[in-house]
Amino acid sequence: MVWAREWIIFALSIGLGGHVALGLILHNPSTLKNVWWNTVSIGLFIYVLFQAGRSVILWLRARRAKRQLS
Repeated sequence: MVWAREWIIFALSIGLGGHVALGLILHNPSTLKNVWWNTVSIGLFIYVLFQAGRSVILWLRARRAKRQLS
C-alpha cells in the first residue's frame, strides 16, 4: 500500500510538472525544444519539495509527541 501511495504522489508530481512546462511553453514558445527536460526536471523538483514537506511535518509531529510524553 505504501508503494501505491508513493507512485500516486510521483505521478501527480510529474503531471503537475507537465502542466507547469506547458504553461512555460504557452508564454514563451521558443522553449519548445526543451519540453521533455523541463517536464521531467520540474516534476522531480515538485516531488522533492513534496517529500521534504512530508519529512518536516513528520518531524514536527514526532517532536510534539515527545513533548507531550515528558
